[in-house]
Amino acid sequence: MKKKLFLLLMLPFLGFAQTNENTADNEIKTQPFNNQSRLFKDWSISAGGGGAFMAHGDVTSFYDGKVNWGWNGYVSLDKQITHTFGISLLYTRGETKQKAYVSDAAGVGHGYTKFDEIALLADVNFSNIMRRVDNKSSFRWALHGYGGIGFLGYKTFLQDNAVLSKWPLYIDQKIGINTFNFIGGLGLKYNVSKLIDLELRTLYIISGDEEFDGGGWTRDAVPGYNLINDSYTDNAWLVNLGISFKLGKHQDHLRWVDPLQNAYAKTAELEEKFADFKVCEKGDADNDGICDDWDRQLDTPAGARVDGAGVALDVDLDGVIDLNDKCVTVPGPVENNGCPTANTASPVTTKQVAIEEINKYFNGIEFELNKDVIRPKSFQDLNQAAEIIKTLGGGDSFVVVGATDSRGSAAYNKKLSQSRANAVLAYLVSKGVSSSVLSAEGRGKEDLKYTECDPATKCPEWKNEANRRVYFIAK
Repeated sequence: MKKKLFLLLMLPFLGFAQTNENTADNEIKTQPFNNQSRLFKDWSISAGGGGAFMAHGDVTSFYDGKVNWGWNGYVSLDKQITHTFGISLLYTRGETKQKAYVSDAAGVGHGYTKFDEIALLADVNFSNIMRRVDNKSSFRWALHGYGGIGFLGYKTFLQDNAVLSKWPLYIDQKIGINTFNFIGGLGLKYNVSKLIDLELRTLYIISGDEEFDGGGWTRDAVPGYNLINDSYTDNAWLVNLGISFKLGKHQDHLRWVDPLQNAYAKTAELEEKFADFKVCEKGDADNDGICDDWDRQLDTPAGARVDGAGVALDVDLDGVIDLNDKCVTVPGPVENNGCPTANTASPVTTKQVAIEEINKYFNGIEFELNKDVIRPKSFQDLNQAAEIIKTLGGGDSFVVVGATDSRGSAAYNKKLSQSRANAVLAYLVSKGVSSSVLSAEGRGKEDLKYTECDPATKCPEWKNEANRRVYFIAK
């Protein structure tokens, strides 16, 4: 474990040293940052085709429980920016076939829409985004999301049984700035080889144009196809199977790369190269986690906490290490296991100083919700408070006070605060404090630390939390 940690920390320095290593003829090995130094392919050309359907409009490809199949084909130039994001310049040509019924006089109208679209798509690789960073395996499937904008040109034809001079109806919309539209969808890619990817893709074109389905130039045009659905945009749905040709001389394409895989591979290479390397030449004789090469205390007792130099900790600096000190924060002689005696000078010399010191450990005592059960995380603080109380001597009496915030009834809060004060008193007695010097008092919400918090809604939660407390006073 130590060796792996050392190698990971040394990785950037070793890489720097490697790139600046002198060759036999004293030339420096460097790799310029330019197109020639790229590690992955990042360009590809894609093409494919499949079905096309007028999915949403007045005249649609889905009529009378049947599907009127159209077709589409596409070609795109793709640029991968990162392993999770790329862009594509897409050209699509296709034709949808659609039908609709408007009246007995007109019968069933049928027609088609031939379209051309130029679009700029953003390509997000969801599989690389969601890929676990500790997954070192290669992967061959990837889910992609697409979204972008385009410009749409189309020609429509619509014919029915109505005997009208303007029928059949043709609409010819040239590609222009007014044919702006949105396009988005999903794709499932499969990495066939280092040269080829296959993709099953579905895209949805939101034209923003009510004439795209061929229903007519205006909403109220006879015989009224544009009034079948209350919609001002006709949308097409494309389903394609495509192929991508990955361009470049490198082995892998950036869309199939997890950058951390190279780091894992480099770490494994370093581990193999430095298999015989020892971080601690002299070992760790006392097993304190500090190598003997820089351990200032080579005989640390088992279980003792140490500092960065391997020296056992002594928080109160009384010469008794914390492992053996029964009063970790209060100095005392070695003969009394680090605890002060009646004749030993102590930082706690008066009752008021003692109360202030004890309340430091009472601050933040936590209980189970609406109960008088002390949470285990508070035991250590109460243990410290108990040690200080036991060193006072003199028979002084003290009160453990419980208080709550202003929520709830006065009677309930009084009872809960008394129970919690009793619980703290009982815990202190269990740690050796004489029960004769302690008493408990529950004051409920009559003893607010922040008196302005009544009602509780007038204060931020941190003030209400501070009102829910247990503290120590002289009797």
